[in-house]
Amino acid sequence: MGKKSNFPGELVFNLLLMALGIYVMVTSLRIGFGTPREPDAGFFPFVGGLIILISNFSVLAREARKNQPLFPNRARIPIFFMFTAIPACWILLMPYLGYVIMSFLAVLGLSKVMKLEGWAKPLLLSSVVAFFIYLLFDYWLYLDLPRGILG
Repeated sequence: MGKKSNFPGELVFNLLLMALGIYVMVTSLRIGFGTPREPDAGFFPFVGGLIILISNFSVLAREARKNQPLFPNRARIPIFFMFTAIPACWILLMPYLGYVIMSFLAVLGLSKVMKLEGWAKPLLLSSVVAFFIYLLFDYWLYLDLPRGILG
């Protein structure tokens, strides 16, 4: 029989994330979905909130079914929080540094957290992703995203 989780905050954390997912979904309903051919501003946040809700519900269900800790190896907790902190910094710093630079830095940081070997591969991956994001949003979709210091 598996041992009970030594980290009681897991339950609280997952419940808070589920509440966040529900809040995002309700808020996006107020904004509106639009139509399938012309989605409105509330469509993407609703899908994001739904993904947050379902993924955290599945984590809670797995925990209840297996009765094992979410982090059996405590050394992996910092990695988990880095995967949360890097996207949060990407969002918070994007207005100042711009979406291209922040996308480059976020992919670089995530690739190093995932232990992609050396520096050449992470730098190449980050450059390709940043260039693709620039092409996608600037040239193909004509979206006005924050340019930051490149402005």
